[in-house]
Amino acid sequence: MVRMWFIVVPLVAIAACSQAPEYVRPALPVANQWPDSPVSRGEISVPAGTANGNAPASSQKIDISQMRLKLDKQVAWRAVFPDDYLQSLIDQALAHNRDLAIAVFRVDEARALAGIAGAARLPSLDFAAFHEARGYSTNSARTSSQTTSQRYDINIAVPAFELDFWGRVENLDDAARANFLASEYAREAFRLILIRDVAQAWFSVIELKQRWILAEQTVSSREEALILVMRRRDAGLVDDIDFHQATGALANARAEVAILARQYAAAESGLQLLLGAEVPKQVILQNGMSLTLLQSTTGNGVVQVRDVTVGLPSEVLLNRPDILAAEQKLIAANANVGAARAAFFPRITLTTTAGSASSALSDLFTAGSGVWSFVPAIAVPLFDGGRNQDNLDIAEARKNIAIAEYEKAIQTAFREIASLLAARTHYVNQIQSLQIGSDAQLERLRLVDARYAAGVTNHLQLLEAQRDSFVTQQVLLIAKQQALSTSAALYAALGNF
Repeated sequence: MVRMWFIVVPLVAIAACSQAPEYVRPALPVANQWPDSPVSRGEISVPAGTANGNAPASSQKIDISQMRLKLDKQVAWRAVFPDDYLQSLIDQALAHNRDLAIAVFRVDEARALAGIAGAARLPSLDFAAFHEARGYSTNSARTSSQTTSQRYDINIAVPAFELDFWGRVENLDDAARANFLASEYAREAFRLILIRDVAQAWFSVIELKQRWILAEQTVSSREEALILVMRRRDAGLVDDIDFHQATGALANARAEVAILARQYAAAESGLQLLLGAEVPKQVILQNGMSLTLLQSTTGNGVVQVRDVTVGLPSEVLLNRPDILAAEQKLIAANANVGAARAAFFPRITLTTTAGSASSALSDLFTAGSGVWSFVPAIAVPLFDGGRNQDNLDIAEARKNIAIAEYEKAIQTAFREIASLLAARTHYVNQIQSLQIGSDAQLERLRLVDARYAAGVTNHLQLLEAQRDSFVTQQVLLIAKQQALSTSAALYAALGNF
């Protein structure tokens, strides 16, 4: 046995001459700089409610500031979304979202598969004990006899351990480990997307609630306007045209309330699906914001959604989890090429056992009962109908596919981040212009309303002023929600900035 292991150990030590091609990371198939997109600084004000039919009573300010966050990836999102209530929603989604749970289980599966592949590089030991009994009978014209033989065995065996001279097992192990890492990065990429989606869903809920409340207040103001028109008609000051105009305007406002109520219910259901559980009961929206949001930790009702500065494409793209996952898949494909090449070379295996055997159980461990076997084997591929070559061609093709997918992932990420950087700037400019327009429409409405009450202008002018003010405020709320969603999307797109 000692002599046998002096042979086995050196053979194992010289094994593993890998046939895998040297891995070289493909060059970035994008520009070295982001497209020109100056980053603006400013505040996005999200109205928290309205004091009357159209005028906002207060503002929820979102500060878009320049900063680079150097935090652990597990907690960095808390700095980007510092609002306590939104953090509680994200925490709930990370704990209960079913798609994220599936991604976690896939990581566990990949980890186990990598463990199986790695175990093949080490010899396994089996313990076996068995008893064999045989009977022999002889019959002749003069005699008849029966003989019984017994055999007891106990041994430790190393079954068919492959000496990995050509790196076949090593490359399979490397491929399995790379696939495991790819699943880890894929889980992290999904986690970032989930955080983004929860934040965006919450912003949509707030925006729709604010628009819903604005529409309800518009209904109230138009109900009052209709009552005034009816009184004037009864007094002979206006005709039926004003009455029908006021009636139609009220009906349209009520229809808008129904539409926004339906959209709000759908948005809340979507948020609930992301959370993986019911939306907490404390989600009581008043004036378009939750009580928790209005009572934020800043103490003054201001909640900040922070953006981050962006470095060079090579710094950002190569750290994105989805791109890291694509690169690990490329590494796995590269290792599989080595395993396919190794199939053309002889495969050497060792099988050995050592133990004790005896015809009587009581003599199993006595001196002289030891047995051992050492069976080296070599299998040389001679003819396989082209199977090995086809397997190599498949591995090479899959490697080329992995390269293309890796480069496509980089190009997609580059385009995504570049678009979000431009959107972040342009949304600020858009919102500033919309705010000016909304303020102008509110002032116009105030003047027209006063002139109508004084009988100076007609109802059609009042109706147009109400409609224009309502539309501009709705558009402004939508733009602000999109700006907040852009900040959330940029956080996810930057990956592990």
